[in-house]
Formats: sequence, structure tokens, C-alpha cells
Amino acid sequence: MDEKYIEQAFRKAVRDSGGIALKFVSPGFSGVPDRLVLMPHGKIAFVEVKAPGKKPGALQLSRHRLLKQFGFRVYTLDKIDDIGGMIDEIRTT
Repeated sequence: MDEKYIEQAFRKAVRDSGGIALKFVSPGFSGVPDRLVLMPHGKIAFVEVKAPGKKPGALQLSRHRLLKQFGFRVYTLDKIDDIGGMIDEIRTT
């Protein structure tokens, strides 16, 4: 299973939950998470999608810390099995 498969499954699960998972690209500011998740009732989170067992690099972790300092939720997703719980957490917190 590769990163692309996990990302497609995640996008579909977010859509099925009533949200959208936008591809997030920030020219001139590398290392941002792959997806910006927007759920009903103003719920927002960032999600970095990785191949199974892969971890974010140093720059990505730095960007995750920065976003968390601003109060945003940031997740790393590398397993299909984590999608449901992650979406539930985004929707309810």
C-alpha cells in the first residue's frame, strides 16, 4: 500500500463525513501538511499523509509545531485503519 492509496481513502472518508480535504500547497513555505481538512461547524485540521511506516521529515515536523502553536490540529496519517478515528476526532473537538 502506498501514500497515494491512503490519501485517496482519506479524501473519500472526509467527503463521506460531509467535509472536504483540500490539497494544501504553499509556494515559498515548504513543509506544510498535504491536506487541509474542512468539516461542518468550522472544524479545521491539517493532515500529513505518509506511506505506511514513514515519518515526517525535520522541516515538516517544524511546520507541524508552528501550526500547533497557532492552535490548529495537525495529524500524520500512515495507516488506513486510523482514518475513521481521525475524522471523528476532527469532527468532535
